[in-house]
Amino acid sequence: MLYAIILVLAFIVSAILFVKLYPAFGGDLSKEQAAEFKALDHFQNGRFVNQAPTRMDLRLPDMLSMLKDSMTGGKDRSPRDRLPVGAIDWARINDAEDSLTWFGHSAFLLSIDRKKLLVDPVFGPAASPVSFVGSKRYTGSLLSRLDELPNLDAVLITHDHYDHMDYPSIQKLQHKTAQFFVPLGVGSHLIRWGVPKEKITELDWWGEVTFAGITVAMTPSRHFSGRGIFNRDSTLWGGWVIIGERTRFYTSGDGGYGEHFKEIGKKYGPFDIALMEGGQYDRRWATIHMTPEEAVQAFQDVRGKVMMLIHWGAFTLAYHGWTDPVERGLRKAEREEVQLLAPNIGETVFLQKDLSKAVSPWWRSVASD
Repeated sequence: MLYAIILVLAFIVSAILFVKLYPAFGGDLSKEQAAEFKALDHFQNGRFVNQAPTRMDLRLPDMLSMLKDSMTGGKDRSPRDRLPVGAIDWARINDAEDSLTWFGHSAFLLSIDRKKLLVDPVFGPAASPVSFVGSKRYTGSLLSRLDELPNLDAVLITHDHYDHMDYPSIQKLQHKTAQFFVPLGVGSHLIRWGVPKEKITELDWWGEVTFAGITVAMTPSRHFSGRGIFNRDSTLWGGWVIIGERTRFYTSGDGGYGEHFKEIGKKYGPFDIALMEGGQYDRRWATIHMTPEEAVQAFQDVRGKVMMLIHWGAFTLAYHGWTDPVERGLRKAEREEVQLLAPNIGETVFLQKDLSKAVSPWWRSVASD
């Protein structure tokens, strides 16, 4: 009995040490940051909170039903073969036209006013602190694609979850990126990973800066944060508004539906294109991820002109089919007469010329497990 207790204690101590010492888990807020955040209405008892009451705890019936769901059905939760990724079209990306290149899930390269902005750069093989655990990327690792990128004007991160902020990707990007824009507190992770403090700009909800002639603003979302055992909600989460000379752009980040979308639309809309999170949803966490139908409604709330559904096409993080988000989103968009954009992974689309082209459902030709 004593031997078993010692083994359990040794395992717990080893796990804590691993989380504390392994860099992928990120850094911790400094005492100065924690003291500064106390003055904010949405930072309470050492944690950031949502604007609206948001249930995030899983009760015993939820956990039992999740266990059942993980063992039954689910044959279409991921593609049978690796998804193809097109070659990066540098001619289009370097064109004077503003453009967007999607890499699956929430990662994309935005070229606006000839500036190169990379958002939520997760190019590693898994949405996890270690590559051998967690949901594997449908395309396989895309880290080598980062070697092809030129120097970037900025990297923007919506929040610190592993499917939005990837340690190996940041390692490759930190020496070719002029500036990092992140929510409050997220800079602590970047600093631990070697990014100089002077290259990091942290923004609160509704915070706004001008960068290289472009307006960059952080907007609220209804979600949560955390990379380790002890830092739940110690950093902020949100979406981004990016406004250039010709394009008004919005990406929602992760989060459930709420009144904040109307506030965003009123303050910054209308948007030429809005990227809306609408994948990895489930009734058990309905307050922190939108269904595709809710994503279309949120798009209408922010006063978008063309919508693109994101947070799908790379990882299996929920129990629905891997193509369900885009299929449901497409049906809802058609009913609401919303123009939906659904590019191939790796495809570059011009944000003026290509936004009205019809959807080509490339995912239907890919077999599922």
